[in-house]
Amino acid sequence: MPMMFKIAPYNTAATQLALNEKVGQLFMPAAFINDTEEEIQGLEKLIGKYHVGGLCFFHSRASAATNFEGKKKIVYNEQSLTTLKNLIRRYQNAAKFPLLISIDAEWGLAMRIENTPQYPYAITLGAIQNKEDLIFKVGRQIAMDCREAGIHWNLAPVVDINNNPNNPVIGYRSFGEDKLNVTKKAKAFIKGTQSVGVLSCIKHFPGHGDTATDSHLGLPIITKSKEALIENELYPFRETIRNGVDSVMVGHLSVPSLDNGEGTPATISKTIITGLLRQELNFNGVVISDALNMHSVSKMFPEKGELEWRAFDAGNDILCFAENTKEGIQKIMGNADPGEIEERFKRVWKLKEQAFATYTLPNTIKEEQSSLNKQLAEESLTLLTGSDKIISDFKREGFNCLSLGEPTNKTFLEAASKIAAKGPKNEDNVLIALYPPKVKPQNNFDLKTEELEQLQHLLKTKKVMLYVFGNPYLLNLIEYKTAKAVVLGYQNFIEFQDNALAHFRGKITAKGTLPVTINLKES
Repeated sequence: MPMMFKIAPYNTAATQLALNEKVGQLFMPAAFINDTEEEIQGLEKLIGKYHVGGLCFFHSRASAATNFEGKKKIVYNEQSLTTLKNLIRRYQNAAKFPLLISIDAEWGLAMRIENTPQYPYAITLGAIQNKEDLIFKVGRQIAMDCREAGIHWNLAPVVDINNNPNNPVIGYRSFGEDKLNVTKKAKAFIKGTQSVGVLSCIKHFPGHGDTATDSHLGLPIITKSKEALIENELYPFRETIRNGVDSVMVGHLSVPSLDNGEGTPATISKTIITGLLRQELNFNGVVISDALNMHSVSKMFPEKGELEWRAFDAGNDILCFAENTKEGIQKIMGNADPGEIEERFKRVWKLKEQAFATYTLPNTIKEEQSSLNKQLAEESLTLLTGSDKIISDFKREGFNCLSLGEPTNKTFLEAASKIAAKGPKNEDNVLIALYPPKVKPQNNFDLKTEELEQLQHLLKTKKVMLYVFGNPYLLNLIEYKTAKAVVLGYQNFIEFQDNALAHFRGKITAKGTLPVTINLKES
């Protein structure tokens, strides 16, 4: 079980902490599960000396998103969860005041940690129709896994509306392109998270969906009018704030129409944070910056501490992935009004009080990961083109099977091959199970060029039945409309493959709806 801590009420803390300690509470440096002992001791010293308020955990320095271009090898560590728990214990012991521990667990701890429960990506949940109780359960299960590990704060859900199919960084992390669907799903996820005493966070304000630049590496510019943004991108933020959410993460996004044409990154824009988020949208909770190591902003400020000061001055309460804690504290101490520091400290400390409140979990609500994933598979499976009759005729005529990609398991294909072996031989009908190796779109989802060419050739020359176990945006790469039928399974989990097999056999109907638009590739 996670360590139990008591935290002093704000009224007591306000008089006990020195001003520099209060500023330290606003800093949330990164912690890496696969650090060396030397690096661990370095972070322990930082915690002890500068009284940082919390930590945000990542898998390893090699996996940090800004290392994409470094192509550093990510080391697999099947003991990551045990390591994480031990590190949390060590870091908490190094702290004078209990640390607020956060992580990105949008689809479960598996987003950062090997051998932990994984739930479907948001795009898969977005395909589910009118079953918000299931989304609530996903939020709750992930939150319970967080609690068990000693994590207080899940930096999720993403409420960006993904209306740009070329988005390199949001895409599958969004519930889709429809503001009402995104908002309904987000509210249910948040309620599930909060139901077991874990903090939630909506991101990436004011909306990272309609971008074609990865803000880890460059600064996306959004040229829409303020009226258009209020109508669409800002809608899920406004509605989830009204419904109650603990925190908002501000993204590194240049949106000139929201800051008098200046185009300053939102994370360091007082007009966007203090003006739009605080005053216009009436958000009174904690504002956390997106990771300050991201190149879209970090490259703008070579002087150490300047970025941390600018992020504070714009209105962020917590400085996530701050890389210059010492210099940042000095800058804020030298520039900020003490009353402003106190206001930020109060918000952060109140959030910590909430995180460390005694919470008894009912024994009755734990649901098996596999059972929940099975329900999610049944509700999300999407028949994109074709019909059940076409699939039935295809089976009756006989078919061959082909797998493309690199699946960890091929349960769908293996079972379908047995069905094919029992039926008539027909070289013209080909059932293709497509398992894209990566969910991110870079490098064509890591599908080999020859595999895409083979797929295109088969689509032109054969009667193809295509089942996709991955990010549906990969259909942008092919002339999928020439297939006899396209079925989206979304995930390559065994539960999703088993469900797709039941559909292919004609045992069930597809209930899901693709929550995004696919651009038709012209032949």
